[in-house]
Amino acid sequence: MADMGEKYNTKCPGVKRLMREAMELAEATEEYCARPLEDNLFEWHFTVQGPKGTEFEDGIYHGRILLPKEYPMHPPHIILLTPNGRFEVNKKICLSISGHHPETWQPSWSIRTALLALIAFMPTPAEGTIGSLDYSPAERKILAKKSRNWACPQCGEISNLLSSTAAKPITEEEQSVLSQIAFKGEEEQTAKPPEDPAHDVEPQSLESTDNTTNFLDQLTEILVALLIGAIGIFIYRRWNVHETVGSDDL
Repeated sequence: MADMGEKYNTKCPGVKRLMREAMELAEATEEYCARPLEDNLFEWHFTVQGPKGTEFEDGIYHGRILLPKEYPMHPPHIILLTPNGRFEVNKKICLSISGHHPETWQPSWSIRTALLALIAFMPTPAEGTIGSLDYSPAERKILAKKSRNWACPQCGEISNLLSSTAAKPITEEEQSVLSQIAFKGEEEQTAKPPEDPAHDVEPQSLESTDNTTNFLDQLTEILVALLIGAIGIFIYRRWNVHETVGSDDL
């Protein structure tokens, strides 16, 4: 941390906050551990134990946390690196505490809060959210066992990163926060709205109107034809009478 203090402006709120969190998370626990990279305070690697009583229980999962320069005013991005069957690897996952939803982020939340939220929501349904997978429980159990042999190029074998130290108990405030956190999609699929019964009637009404209009048009054409015919007959008879009278005079 001394090197970090020389590299970054410790008067910067974001730097100050991250250095404080790094001190608080310096000791690994049986549930999670997290630390910044040696050369980048704004990128952390973390390891979490799969939640007990779920298909992830035997798994150990490793990932990255990318923090914006505006942290803690803006949320971090969370990326899983270990195959797990719940989240896509090497992809920013969609969580209301992650960078996909800055509107729900609160500056009082921390990296520890994000890790607790990630662990708590691993067993939840994927529901089509970005970065989510919906593998079967059997497939997830197989991946959980394989995860113990997974190694990070920078951190080494992840099975050695956790310890037997119990994590700090969740406070009431953290429990309240976790109860509010939920996964959300960046783009929710808009369900097709049910057909409005009124629209079912409308075509019939329009069709009826069209039929009536067509009938009136045809009737008008017939009447016009009849009228023209009557006028033609009248003119013909008048002309015929005139011709007959002229012949008689001769």
